[in-house]
Amino acid sequence: MIKLSTLFRDKFVPPDKNILKWFPGHMGKGMKQIEQKLKNVDCLVEVHDARIPISGRNIKFNYFSKVKPHILVYNKKDLADLNKIGELQKLKESANQVIFTNCKDQSCRGVKRVIPSSVELISKSDRYNRSEKNEYLIMIIGVPNVGKSSLINILRNKYLNKANASPVGAIAGITKSIMTKIKVCQKPLVYLLDTPGILNPSIRDWEEGLKLASVSTMQDHLVGPQIIADFLLFWLNKNNNFSYVNYLGLREPSDVITEVLTLTAVNLNKTVKIRSVEQGYIKVQPDLDAAAYHFISAFRRGEFGKVMLD
Repeated sequence: MIKLSTLFRDKFVPPDKNILKWFPGHMGKGMKQIEQKLKNVDCLVEVHDARIPISGRNIKFNYFSKVKPHILVYNKKDLADLNKIGELQKLKESANQVIFTNCKDQSCRGVKRVIPSSVELISKSDRYNRSEKNEYLIMIIGVPNVGKSSLINILRNKYLNKANASPVGAIAGITKSIMTKIKVCQKPLVYLLDTPGILNPSIRDWEEGLKLASVSTMQDHLVGPQIIADFLLFWLNKNNNFSYVNYLGLREPSDVITEVLTLTAVNLNKTVKIRSVEQGYIKVQPDLDAAAYHFISAFRRGEFGKVMLD
């Protein structure tokens, strides 16, 4: 039993609310490409992180759902506390179907539903200029680093026993543009289009932005690892989740991020050298950024349990 000897913050105040603006040029270009290709696809599969089911959605994708059959896939369900997804009804209303997946699990039932559900929706829709086509073309959309490419690869492997066709990585923004058609199934004949992850052009509020950063839908350096770590510390304390204490080798919970990161860096033996040109010496001090990345990575891997940030 962890004894609490500190008072925790009741709200988080970011040091700079303007740090949460990130809309690279390839995102604007990608959105235009998606809009241009809409008429040539049969269905949209929108992928998001199940830990941020509300704040993680690009509001413009809601419009696309009115144009084409639309499946909302919430990936990384293995990391999400789905018991706390209180707005599930809103999710259902914004798409024809909602599916929860874990694209790291070949036996995931949700993954197995994606192609049959898409084909069923397409068969019930008016395909307009594609009614003569004997193939189905599905576009995969979503915000960065939520598993769009991973979904394509696992489907391709499942139905065709083929190697990965779409690049994946732990850093947001791996896919820069819409790729060519990727075949994932022979019977029925199904092709998928991978697209770049696209955030809202402007983050609606700092809390939403920090949630996006916490699950790596934007690159860490754009916000700062220590700021992300501070937000996670605040969130974990607020939700009475003190599992980080043992993981980081602390004696007790803390609400001071510099204290947590300093002790973590010491426990990990992570140091950084600071050179003073004027005074002519090198100072060795704990590497707080390294400690922050250690903390953040553990959160993203689920070391502190399943979470629901929304």
